[in-house]
Amino acid sequence: MDFNAIRKMANTMNINTYRMKKVDIIRAIQREENNIECYGTERANNCNELTCLWRDDCLSVNHKRNIVE
Repeated sequence: MDFNAIRKMANTMNINTYRMKKVDIIRAIQREENNIECYGTERANNCNELTCLWRDDCLSVNHKRNIVE
C-alpha cells in the first residue's frame, strides 16, 4: 500500500499523520484497531497473522533490516 493510501486510512480513523513516518502511521492504525503494534518489529520474524493487511510489507521491511544488521 502506498504512503498516501495509508495516510488516508489513518485520517478516516481521526489519526493525525502530520510529520509521521510510514512505520509510525501503520502502528497508530494498529493501535486504533486494538491490534498489537508489531509492524516492522522483531515480532515479524515469528508472525502467524496470515490475514494482516500489512504482512507482506512488514516482512519485507524486516528482511531488509536484518540484512543491514
